[in-house]
Amino acid sequence: MKKKLLFVCIENSNRSQMSQAFATIYGGDAVEAFSAGSKPSGIVNPKAIAAMKELGYDLSKHDSKSLQEVEQYAPFDAVVTMGCGDACPWMPAKQFIDWQIPDPKHLEPVEFNQIRDMIGEKVKQLIASL
Repeated sequence: MKKKLLFVCIENSNRSQMSQAFATIYGGDAVEAFSAGSKPSGIVNPKAIAAMKELGYDLSKHDSKSLQEVEQYAPFDAVVTMGCGDACPWMPAKQFIDWQIPDPKHLEPVEFNQIRDMIGEKVKQLIASL
């Protein structure tokens, strides 16, 4: 059975989108990854698209989604929240994880990529632990 992972941040435009991408990259056929936002912006940040393109992943095919749009895929093996605190409602899952990752949306590309790489390492560790 594939492990189902949900990554949640506020806008679903940066952190959760990159997390979903890394889960797809590192998890391959063993993982089904989703992302959503507690208050989705409706767009994937062009900085996130550019940062992932540097690694060979096309994030432009992703959409910014609400939690309601992904709840049909529950229950999840893990729900990972990033900075949304009380704004992230409960979702059926075996485990809940909160990553304290700063929102990179206003950062310059070098700092943005540092956050991207931090997310990549956390996703790699998460998949190894499943």
